[in-house]
Amino acid sequence: MCEPQAGSGILAAPAGSGILTAPAFPGIERIEAQFSGNMFEPHRHDTYALGVTLHGVQTFTYRGERRFSMPGQVIVLHPDEEHDGGAATEAGLHYRMLYMEPALLMECLEAEKIGLPFVDQPVIADGALAQVLLAALGELDRELDELFVDDFVSRVAGGLSRHSQVRRRVLGTVAWKQVRAARDYLEAHALRPVRSGELESITGLDRFTLSRHFRTAFATSPHRYMVMRRLQQAKALMGEGEGFADVAAATGFADQAHFIRHFKKAYGMTPGRWAGLQRFYAAKASDGSLPRS
Repeated sequence: MCEPQAGSGILAAPAGSGILTAPAFPGIERIEAQFSGNMFEPHRHDTYALGVTLHGVQTFTYRGERRFSMPGQVIVLHPDEEHDGGAATEAGLHYRMLYMEPALLMECLEAEKIGLPFVDQPVIADGALAQVLLAALGELDRELDELFVDDFVSRVAGGLSRHSQVRRRVLGTVAWKQVRAARDYLEAHALRPVRSGELESITGLDRFTLSRHFRTAFATSPHRYMVMRRLQQAKALMGEGEGFADVAAATGFADQAHFIRHFKKAYGMTPGRWAGLQRFYAAKASDGSLPRS
């Protein structure tokens, strides 16, 4: 559940144990860990530690009490709070965790004049917040996209606020002019990386406020909207017979594997299956064997 300290129990990790470190984003680190027994001696971070237990029972001492996290539960550890960590049963433990600098949350909440949220209970049963965290913890071999992080931090702030004494302000009237300008800009530039500063410049809203207004208006984040525009372009190229590697390169994805994962997440099938179905119906149409409506 936490990063190992130099000289800590990590050297005693049992066979089959391991820690995977993802590419870092400024202010955010992500890991996946799998092990048995007690792994981490008492230590503390200068970041928020936010994670989800995937398998097994996670146990740790925090604020004077022994805590337990079951699969699907969320862990919230505050900066500078001492804790240890390990597996509570012989079945071992598997979890993913991210470490977020408080400055990121503070920047997000500053416009609302709200301080950093303090969540009293470190283990939370909150499926919505778990899904928010897993969105950033799903592809640990990939770098995080800046637009994704804007929306992610805003949603994490909202999730933590739900479980603290801090309450975010209810969003008032949607800034329609600004969100439409952002939408049009994303559509026009979807095939290249769009930076947060670009959207701030054209809308006059800070990145976190824009993310909240955009999600309210269009039920999705600016990052997700851009990815879907790329996938629309990809489907058109696939229909023209382009290979998947060429489609991925042409539509702004890092590589073929990255494209395939996003396609399957969006449409529930692989690009290969989609292309096969397209060819099947094209062949049926050409030989006149499709049923008439």
